[in-house]
Amino acid sequence: MKKAFLQLHAAVFLAGFTAILGKLIVLNEGLLVWYRLFFSIILIGGLLILKKEFTKISLQEFIKISGVGLLLAFHWVAFYASVKYANASVAVVCLSASGFFSTLLEPIVLRKRIVMTEMLLGLLSILGIYIIFDFHPQYKTGIIFGMLSSFGSALFPMFNKELLKQHSPIILTFYEFLGGLICLSCLLPFYFTNFIPSYYLPSFNDVVWLLVLTIFCTMMAFDFQLKALQKISAFTTNLTYNLEPLYGILLAFIIFRENQLLNNHFYVGLFFILLAIMLQMIRVFRQSKIKDIQ
Repeated sequence: MKKAFLQLHAAVFLAGFTAILGKLIVLNEGLLVWYRLFFSIILIGGLLILKKEFTKISLQEFIKISGVGLLLAFHWVAFYASVKYANASVAVVCLSASGFFSTLLEPIVLRKRIVMTEMLLGLLSILGIYIIFDFHPQYKTGIIFGMLSSFGSALFPMFNKELLKQHSPIILTFYEFLGGLICLSCLLPFYFTNFIPSYYLPSFNDVVWLLVLTIFCTMMAFDFQLKALQKISAFTTNLTYNLEPLYGILLAFIIFRENQLLNNHFYVGLFFILLAIMLQMIRVFRQSKIKDIQ
């Protein structure tokens, strides 16, 4: 069990590290995601072929999966744009709004009733982001992209959950990445009309960091999470992933010294966001205990 918890925290830590790599890779955010998907497809596809686990799917099913892959690509592009137009700390803080968007979108997508407690906690996170936005106008574009990223982050698992009932996680990931790459390839020319890249081919440093992003923060994080899920409940996993923004901010402070670029209002906003996360963790933990007793 101890090993499983270490694997889970390693997966969350690697997820928090993606914002750091987004800043280290100088490529335009659209190209960054394109190359991340491309490298991931080659590595995952090669692994599936070597293990003789590759499975073909119908064109109709691939089109359905591609839609979710496009949503993932949208989330990633918006997230890395937030990193580049603001900074890593602001980008991961904005991801905290995904809980608020989930509360709004789940009744529409999954036909669930609105839970007022979750809505209030989501609004608490939005308040924190608003405080940061209001006192850091220089990060306006980055915060808008960050909010779009959190919107995509909230939608992705809702559609992905249904597909996981029909496909194994690694096969589904492969086809989502492939579909996302094809869709992104079609949309990037339009994106570049407003966000023009300074160059299109990655430099040597870009390739190194892209491989780190692909191997460690995509494939290894995925593997750690799956292994941890064999012994740890999905509830504990979701609860632990709430620490991702905290890991991301701490790494940004240590590596880029971003704390020197932020004023006290950032920490006020961050306090409200962390308070919302903590209250949600306590709430879900208590609900889980009640179910266990019953």
